[in-house]
Order: sequence, then structure tokens, then C-alpha cells
Amino acid sequence: MTIRRDMDELEEAGRLVRVHGGAIAATAPPVPQSALTNIGVVVPGTVGHFPMIIRGMDAASHALRARLVLATSQYHPDVERRQAERLVEAGVKGLILAPTLREQTEEELAEWVRQQPVPVVFLERRLESTALASFDSVRSDHARGAVLAVEHLHRLGHERVGIALLERTATAPLIREGYARAIERLGMKSAPYRALPKRDEEHDGRLDIELAAFIDECLESGTTAALVHTDVEAARIVELAVDRGLRIPDDLALVAYDDNTAAFALVPLSAVTAPRRDLGGEALSTVMHRVSEAGDGDRAPRNLAILPRLTVRESCGARA
Repeated sequence: MTIRRDMDELEEAGRLVRVHGGAIAATAPPVPQSALTNIGVVVPGTVGHFPMIIRGMDAASHALRARLVLATSQYHPDVERRQAERLVEAGVKGLILAPTLREQTEEELAEWVRQQPVPVVFLERRLESTALASFDSVRSDHARGAVLAVEHLHRLGHERVGIALLERTATAPLIREGYARAIERLGMKSAPYRALPKRDEEHDGRLDIELAAFIDECLESGTTAALVHTDVEAARIVELAVDRGLRIPDDLALVAYDDNTAAFALVPLSAVTAPRRDLGGEALSTVMHRVSEAGDGDRAPRNLAILPRLTVRESCGARA
């Protein structure tokens, strides 16, 4: 009843026009307008890193009057291209793409993107080639995230900080780059490095063997802290260390890179937390700007890198 009275008053004031089932603004255009702009999103999968990014897009979509249409590639370039082309055929006005860089060069990717009839924004990839510099991109500054972790451990008094990385990921080279830069700038001592296998190879126990060897190297070299990618591998290091009677963080302080389940480890893990919701919102905003400026080829491309943050918990020995 209150809503009905409000609409009556607003109609008398000339602010709206009553229609069947409700009302529309008096200034509404006489020709019906499309309610939403469909935007295609192609990511490798819907577990791990990307779900929170997608939620960030969804949160931003209401104000931007966009509708997301999601597809996954499972890290296969051919599937990725077919998914994107299928979305374009279905009528999306723009694409957000987290490309798979294995099995294709950046030049090949750039040539394919140029053939697409809609704007494309790259997501969560640092693209090095000049061929891709003319496209918009939004990503986490993972190298800087690694610097944050090393600087934090150095401030806590650690002179040797080891690093263990899940190597076959797009993030690993960037973490390694930032780590090396921070170690050199701070004048820190050399420490163990360990490349870790993907978790789908765990059936032969290789991952636990590699993690145990990394712990051994840290103890033998006097390394008192480590940066571990990802938080799943860092949580497993905690378990293996505790089984040996070691104390986290007293005997080995840890910072995980990634913060999906870090808070739930046996010892809650300090972690580098990617700005996933912000990434999603910025990617959607960028592609919507491109859609609204269709035909304006003079606008400079945006390459946006967003800084992660360090979430302090128990595993590093600092107070949150």
C-alpha cells in the first residue's frame, strides 16, 4: 500500500507514468532500450584463482548494466578460441579473456584477437610482446606481491628466505622475478629454491618428496623462512614440518603465495592475497568502456596492474 501511494504521488508530480504492474520514469525513452550488455568471459576454469574474480565482475555488472556469459577453456588454446568465437556468435558485445600461453605464441594470439569483431580485454596475464601491447589488460602485479612477502620476512629478521614454486603456472615466473629482485636489493643471503610438480602428479608421492627435500635444504642451509606457492603446498609443508617435531614459525616461518585456503592450515598461513574482486570489477569496467567507444580507434590501450596485499596470520611469526 505504501509503494502504491508513493507511485500515485510521483505520478501527480510528473516524475513517473503508471503502467500495468508498476511504473516507468516519465523521462524514459519511448523506444525500448536493451536492458543489459552481454559480455563474454573465458577463463581456464571455475576453481582456484578465478571464482572470486568472476564474483568481482558480477558485483560490478549491476551498475554497469552488463550480463556475464561464462565459458571455460581448461587450459587448451583450441578450446579457448572456440569458446570465445561461440560467445561472439551468440551476440556478446565484448570479451574478457584469460589466455592460455602454452602451445601458442603471443604473436599468434594477437593475430587471432585482431580478427574478433568485438573488444577484447586480457585478464590476469602479463603479456610481453609488442604485438599484444595494443590491447587492454588487467592483472595482479604478482612480482610486486613476492617483493611484499620477502620484505616482510626481512623486517622480521630473516636473512635467508627460501622459495618453493608450483612451476607450471602462469604466476610462477612473476613470483620468481619479484623474489629475486627483492633478495638482491635487500642484500640477503642465498637460500634454497625448489620447483614443485603439479598436484595432479601426486599419485606417485612426488610432491611430498619435493616438499620434504625443501624442508631439509632449509634446515641444512640455516634458512629460517620461506615463500611458498601456492597456499595448498604451504599448508602441506606445515603438516610435514609438524610431523618432524618442527615448530612453525619458530623453526621455519612461512608466507604462502595465494590465499584461497591459507587461513585454514594447521598453522594459519600468512599469505599474499591477490586483489581478485578488484580485478574482476576493473576488467569488466574496461571492456564496457571499449564497448561504449566502439569505432574510436584512437583511445590508448590500458595495461592495469593491481597490487596484491599481505595478509598476516600466525605462520610468519608477526602479529596480525
